[in-house]
Formats: sequence, structure tokens, C-alpha cells
Amino acid sequence: MINKKVTSVQEALHDVQNGQTIMLGGFGLCGIPENSIAELVKKNISDLTCISNNAGVDDFGLGLLLQKRQIKKMISSYVGENAEFERQMLSGELEVELTPQGTLAEKCRAAQAGIPAFYTPAGYGTEIAEGKEAREYNGKMHILEEAFKADFSIVKAWKGDEAGNLIFKGTARNFNACMAGAAKITIAEVEELVPAGTLDPNQIHIPGIMVQRIFQGEKFEKRIEQRTTRKKE
Repeated sequence: MINKKVTSVQEALHDVQNGQTIMLGGFGLCGIPENSIAELVKKNISDLTCISNNAGVDDFGLGLLLQKRQIKKMISSYVGENAEFERQMLSGELEVELTPQGTLAEKCRAAQAGIPAFYTPAGYGTEIAEGKEAREYNGKMHILEEAFKADFSIVKAWKGDEAGNLIFKGTARNFNACMAGAAKITIAEVEELVPAGTLDPNQIHIPGIMVQRIFQGEKFEKRIEQRTTRKKE
């Protein structure tokens, strides 16, 4: 039986280096690999290119890497909740590549499937299309988007087994599912790690072939990005 379990987040991320490109799962603060991000902060890895739907908030998620200027470039879709991100972008300290959310997801999925590029109508006629090949299909213009090329993909799952099979919980599946297997090495951080053969095959969302390393995280804060409450009458 193939065993992809590693004993700690330190072992899982031991070969992450400066200047590499890393995919990080999650949507807002939902389903982000909290332990792995904290370890990247501790390792003081720098000049990173991070591919993520967003950049966390000022003091949590990828916002922690931004605080220490460890990210050189962000490839994202939505970044409106992070004041430090905005400051670095406007000052020119941070290179930013904004990508339509559907295109971002498909660029991950294409990399996962081994597809080098695809055509999409999203972004045609805007700054997104500058420098990209355009082609007409069925009377509508499309632009050519290339699949992502990343060194590591770090995803967060609810439950996994030692063979790397993953189950996500609710909306935490988000970008985690399409980023698994979309880089040279995929690292899975899970809340519960069980022996291989324990999980119901019908419940598995990502097969172990997409994962190279898996470890059980220690603490998950699962912070709520925004909480809106009604005043008691």
C-alpha cells in the first residue's frame, strides 16, 4: 500500500524554496491551509508567486505572508478584504495579476488535467486580453488562456487517508478540489487522517493519485471573514 503520510507540516514543506510558485486552496478564509501558511511564515520563504482566489485578510491567511513581504506576485480573482494587499499593490511593491474567477478555476483544472491551454470568452476586449491570442468561435470572440505552472499546490481537506484520498466538507471544497494535482507536488493538510481503506470510496472527492504528501494539521482557527449580526430589539 502506498503511504503518502508525513509526520508534520515541517516535513511536508521541507523543500519549498525562495522564488517558487505556490497554489493555495481556499475561498476567502474558508478551507485555507492554515498550518501550511503559518509554516511558510516561520520558514521566512521569500519572492513567492502565490496563486489563490484571494489574499486572506490583514492578519490571517495569506495576509500573514504579505505582512512580512514574502510574496512577490499574487495571481488572484478577488482581493477586496485586505488593506495591506491594496497598499502594496498601489505602491508597486507587489505585482498583481487579476484573473476572472471562472478563468482562475479553469486554469487550475486545466493544469490538473494536463491541458496546456484553452479558449474562453471571459475578458475579451478588456485589459485581461492584452497580449493574448484571440479567436472567434460560433460568432463570439475568445482569448487563449494558458494553464498554470506551479511548483507546489497546498490544499486543505476535512478528512484524508494515508494513500492521499481526500474528502472536503461543504463549501471548503472550493478551489482546493481543482488545485489538487495541478502542480508538480501537491501537499494536503487535513483535519483528520485515517488509515488507507477506511474511507468510503463513494465519498472521496479527490483520489490519492493527485496527492504526493499528506499530514494532519494541529489547530484550525476557521476564522469567519465577516460577521454581520442584527441588534436585539
